[in-house]
Amino acid sequence: MKGFAMLEIGKTGWIEKDTPKCGPLDAIVKPLAVSPCTSDVHTVWEGALGDRHDMILGHEAVGEVVEVGAMVKEFKPGDKVIVPAITPDWGALESQAGYSTHSGGMLAGWKFSNFKDGVFAECFHVNEADANLALMPEGMDILDAVMLCDMAPTGFHGAELADVQLGDKVCVIGIGPVGLMGVAGAVLKGASELYAVGSRKVCADTALEFGATDIINYKEGDIVEQVLAKTGGKGVDRVIIAGGDADTMIQAVTMLKPGGVIGNVNYLGSGEFVKVPRVEWGCGMGHKTIRGGLMPGGRLRMEKLGSLVMTGRIKPSKLVTHKFNGFEHMEESLLLMKDKPRDLIKPVVLL
Repeated sequence: MKGFAMLEIGKTGWIEKDTPKCGPLDAIVKPLAVSPCTSDVHTVWEGALGDRHDMILGHEAVGEVVEVGAMVKEFKPGDKVIVPAITPDWGALESQAGYSTHSGGMLAGWKFSNFKDGVFAECFHVNEADANLALMPEGMDILDAVMLCDMAPTGFHGAELADVQLGDKVCVIGIGPVGLMGVAGAVLKGASELYAVGSRKVCADTALEFGATDIINYKEGDIVEQVLAKTGGKGVDRVIIAGGDADTMIQAVTMLKPGGVIGNVNYLGSGEFVKVPRVEWGCGMGHKTIRGGLMPGGRLRMEKLGSLVMTGRIKPSKLVTHKFNGFEHMEESLLLMKDKPRDLIKPVVLL
């Protein structure tokens, strides 16, 4: 089969590989729609996961089942399915402890384009199909569906990690596609004032549509000073970090009230350390909690997100600004995520 791959750090291209084999619990899926992610950019051009050779990229796909293993009960060939970016081993001890995303080791629930070939191929393998696939609801827009693979669950996990409560003042740092879904998730969980940090107009407009009350443009001054000015010097109850770099934690801790929580879902692709400011953290005693996590995967998560779409609670397809038809546009769409032109939120390739 043909796939679009990371050849080595800083280099991508098309390769030929053997078609994956289907185990008794597994499925083989043909992609119908895929989307490149900034995570792919970190992986290829920053070497964030270390060197990878001839590894097919991609972890966001909606597809059609072409083969299932003998022990698969819930799916059959021809089913249209949403494939979460995270496909844990559900029998692992880490899963039984409540941390399925780390089944088998740190971040090991993230398999596609990390430990095994991803979804930018003519077909791909899904482990534990009954637990890691979800039927695409009839009538769902395929663009909504493909945004449920990673963008929606990751953004929502930021709101979960930050433990947003009714009436909380929330700041979302970074309003790319994940941050925008963080805005939507925080609103669903009851945020009142919601400050969205970003500079691109298309992202700012979408943040306001999703429920942000204010846009904080980092090009117009220090974001901490802007947030403190809007909150009368008190700061916010919760911060969701969905962008920035290893120094962004400094800003998050500084703008957070004592007793507040930071939820980080930003993939830190470079830097040796994450810095926490000593005084602003109350010299270590400020009751300012920092939590970071990889999005939960699995069928139940996808089904619940699908229900939110079908009932009109969320419209993640609004993230899609660039749509392509045909596999030949894979490199073009990935480079869009690398270069981030001002009119981009998220590209999708239909196959």
